[in-house]
Amino acid sequence: MSIELEKRGHVAIITIANPPANTWTVASLTALRDTVRALNEDKDIYSLILTGQGEKFFSAGADLNQFASGDKGVAASVSRIFGEAFEALATFRGVSIAAINGYAMGGGLEAALACDLRVVEAQAVMALPEAKVGLLPCAGGTQNLAWLAGEGWAKRMILLGERVDAATALQIGLAEEVVAKGQALEKALELAAKVEQQSPVSVMHCKALIQSSRMRGPYQVLPEERERFVMLFDSEDQKEGVTAFLEKRSPQWKNR
Repeated sequence: MSIELEKRGHVAIITIANPPANTWTVASLTALRDTVRALNEDKDIYSLILTGQGEKFFSAGADLNQFASGDKGVAASVSRIFGEAFEALATFRGVSIAAINGYAMGGGLEAALACDLRVVEAQAVMALPEAKVGLLPCAGGTQNLAWLAGEGWAKRMILLGERVDAATALQIGLAEEVVAKGQALEKALELAAKVEQQSPVSVMHCKALIQSSRMRGPYQVLPEERERFVMLFDSEDQKEGVTAFLEKRSPQWKNR
């Protein structure tokens, strides 16, 4: 299996491990989907970090050998599992962080786009070059990139095939942090440590509300915002958070 899982306290680290370029296959995408779904049920996990094995590639995207036959049935199956895997990543209840340690191309970048935050090493290069081989980004790339970087940059990267370096990614909102080579995982762990200071139940509700704005207008989401605020009063974490603040101590989250 070309996915590796490590748990460090409240953090799960998923490593794409399919050398030499950490390409995605049906097997690795299925493993990613199932791993994220399992982590979603693990109340001890608050954050998820996705990174690539080695120093050169985060992920070069789909293994194009899968499409050499031109079989539409294969195309449908592969696109479906791409969607299931990255949608599982996007809807992970905690905070997901992509530690981009090298080339993030095609489906590799789409995986990072499905995460909440992106930490990019200075030497990394990002692109959605599918149209160069007669394909298109089918795992959220056209939507997520436009949402994060704006329609203009999405069109430059997808329609013109432009590659983006780390500095440009930071400038256009595609990355939240740029770090030196070899430091992406360390920085991602630092961000994950900040998540542990938040109530995981609150984080789950806040994330759902933030992402709702992609599909609905603010006036549709605002009533739900108030409803979820009241729902928090059914949780142990709400009681613990307020009590800990009043008692001037650090909260002990239960994630329930």
